[in-house]
Amino acid sequence: MSTIKNYLSLVKFSHTIFAMPFAMIGFFLGVAEKKANPLSLPESMGWYGNYFWIQFLLVVLCMVFARSAAMGFNRYLDRSFDALNPRTAAREIPAGIISADKALLFTVVNSVFFIGTTLLINRACFILSPVALAVVLGYSYTKRFTALCHLVLGVGLSLAPIGAFLAVTGYFAWLPILFSFAVIFWVSGFDIIYALQDESFDKSQHLHSIPAAVGKKNALHISEFLHLLSATCVVTAGVQGHFGWTYWLGVAVFIGMLLYQHSVVKPNDLTRVNLAFMTANGIASVVFAVFVIADLFFHTNLF
Repeated sequence: MSTIKNYLSLVKFSHTIFAMPFAMIGFFLGVAEKKANPLSLPESMGWYGNYFWIQFLLVVLCMVFARSAAMGFNRYLDRSFDALNPRTAAREIPAGIISADKALLFTVVNSVFFIGTTLLINRACFILSPVALAVVLGYSYTKRFTALCHLVLGVGLSLAPIGAFLAVTGYFAWLPILFSFAVIFWVSGFDIIYALQDESFDKSQHLHSIPAAVGKKNALHISEFLHLLSATCVVTAGVQGHFGWTYWLGVAVFIGMLLYQHSVVKPNDLTRVNLAFMTANGIASVVFAVFVIADLFFHTNLF
């Protein structure tokens, strides 16, 4: 049991709360699309046919495997930097709780499981699975050469809504893509806030981040701009998707949490970074997803 706990800690399983709700949005958008336009969908969507809960389980498993592979690889690749950084020295690999070789094996196993699960979903997901893995695994290298690493992380998590929609329908659509753009700007914005803690360390190790490149104050301004773009995307999605009042309540909470985290984090006061990072963004994603799915339920007779 302690081994499982160690691996869950290695991949920060609790942080699944950020992308998983948006995967659920993409999934239920796909279900609504499938119900509204059944004749427009490919004939063969997978071995499970129209079994809703099997589709749901496979999407959740894909999310878990892909994220676990990405986080395991990030911890493996950054182990030498983590050992030098006082904030991260207690992580599992530098602390000797999990060996580097086992972390790499964990990454490989989850990558194989991810690809195998996409094979059970449909051909489109299987064909695109190496691309998705390349993005989520490749992020771990980006801090070594570009301050835009935060945007690459955002792109990785943004695969959740469009990937889940693709799992149900077998094709792309503009509405889930809008939600994916919302995720890109939202995640990159709050990752910049989180990276404020390591500004000095990143500079000392010649690592790249927006705080290290432009300083804390300017980094927060960039984060604010990215979150403004994210808010614009969810508003645009609401208009384009002709959502009802339930959706707009969710938008209000989402934007409210964006404003809140910028009100509690200041360039000269980073004591509430974790509050902004985990609590505010966790509430933003979960509550927003609940309201979006509820709106789909009330206005499209989803089930």
